[in-house]
Amino acid sequence: MAVARDINGRKNRIVTVISNWTTMAGQVYEAMGHAGFLDSNMVVILNDSCHTLLPKADGGAKMSVNAFSSALSKIQSSKGFRRFREAAKGLAKWFGKGMHEFAAKVDEYARGMIGPHGATLFEELGLYYIGPIDGRNIDDLICVLKEVASLDSTGPVLVHVITGTENDTGGIIGSEINAVEEGPSNSSPDLLKFLGTGLSRTYNDCFVEALTAEAENDKRIVVVHGGMGIDRSLRLFQSRFPDRFFDLGIAEQHAVTFSAGLACGGLKPFCIIPSTFLQRAYDQIIEDVDMQKIPVRFAITNAGLVGSEGPTNSGPFDITFMSCLPNMIVMSPSNEDELIDMVATAAMIEDRPICFRYPRGAIVGTSGSVTYGNPFEIGKGEILVEGKEIAFLGYGEVVQRCLIARSLLSNFGIQATVANARFCKPLDIDLIRTLCQQHSFLITVEEGTVGGFGSHVSQFISLDGLLDGRTKWRPIVLPDRYIEHASLAEQLDLAGLTAHHIAATALTLLGRHRDALLLMK
Repeated sequence: MAVARDINGRKNRIVTVISNWTTMAGQVYEAMGHAGFLDSNMVVILNDSCHTLLPKADGGAKMSVNAFSSALSKIQSSKGFRRFREAAKGLAKWFGKGMHEFAAKVDEYARGMIGPHGATLFEELGLYYIGPIDGRNIDDLICVLKEVASLDSTGPVLVHVITGTENDTGGIIGSEINAVEEGPSNSSPDLLKFLGTGLSRTYNDCFVEALTAEAENDKRIVVVHGGMGIDRSLRLFQSRFPDRFFDLGIAEQHAVTFSAGLACGGLKPFCIIPSTFLQRAYDQIIEDVDMQKIPVRFAITNAGLVGSEGPTNSGPFDITFMSCLPNMIVMSPSNEDELIDMVATAAMIEDRPICFRYPRGAIVGTSGSVTYGNPFEIGKGEILVEGKEIAFLGYGEVVQRCLIARSLLSNFGIQATVANARFCKPLDIDLIRTLCQQHSFLITVEEGTVGGFGSHVSQFISLDGLLDGRTKWRPIVLPDRYIEHASLAEQLDLAGLTAHHIAATALTLLGRHRDALLLMK
């Protein structure tokens, strides 16, 4: 935007606000380096909510932002100080290369004395560093920002603002993101003891318990976590096996390659990354894992719609971008029990990568303590309820909605078949053939975008000639748009993925349009 402004000959100010989480990945440094090289006149405000970049005292505690640091920030941001510094640089150049290099060293040491250790990094990238500033002191913050705004043609400036308390931790964010509003309070004894009572039991709770149980008997299992903060349930594994737990923050690319290295070293890494953050590491998934058939086990959390977190944190794309990889096994559980079995399945695989997705929110399976899972046969699903004429083939947790849709259809005298695919890749081709041969209509259902499970099914039945006969196929997927902030129930309704929508699709296929309209009222 700053470059576009300059090319268009405008004089407006460009201000970019970034969080401390962005400093854990490479793109922010690429952008800073480019801005410094171009000497773009812009302001970057670093919102540091966790004291990420503050130096530590000898005791290990992070140093506080006090009146002295605020005073220094005001001096740094003043027009007089900046002009004096630039004049000194120009004078040093006039005296020759040796004096210029000496002056640069003095400047570097001075910056290191009045700013945190990370300040010199930003200066080396070409940004003029100001801070740290106490973001809770509004008067000081406004004073510094006004001084920065008064500077003309200064190049890029970075203002480091501390907005969190010294005791803030990233885990708070992870806990908030994964909080559940509804669901049975039936957490297992392990989690009740570790986390306390009054918490709804989530898919993540179930996954961590199952993984912890597997790790008790297999010392090669390690956890690599990437994303914003550590989910509260992950702390159970961390407390049991601190030496086998690696939280890398928002460094998903490194998390994937690091997991590949662990696998090459004979370990069994479970790489846990939310669906939306996994997108950032796609090149590493292809080059460092799938292409070399390295057995990394991807646990994809927050899959599908996530309710109030909105489109930026939803996970609609992972089925599509993971299932197109030649060597990847792709699966998804329909309930808690299958998630436990899929953890065991992933732990068993040692000749190729494997991934499984599960949603955010309360579980729908049985309750109680988690025991060891039973590995699934790769590429095998099952028929849950047999009917006739029309069949639902669900992938993932939507299978539960397919079962409800069947119950709704029974009120109209229709007995539908419901099948659980379990695997998107490889497909259970025997199951699909059976469904096509015994039914006039096949409906695939998934909480993912076009190009995912339904597309793989359609590719197979087209090439197999199953669409040449009497079978008609229809997919139910997420619409080709981003679903905005709303409750999960509202998002599912907007996406057309409720049990009522699924049943109405079946009624429409059967030519019972009036009944479909009545059902949706």
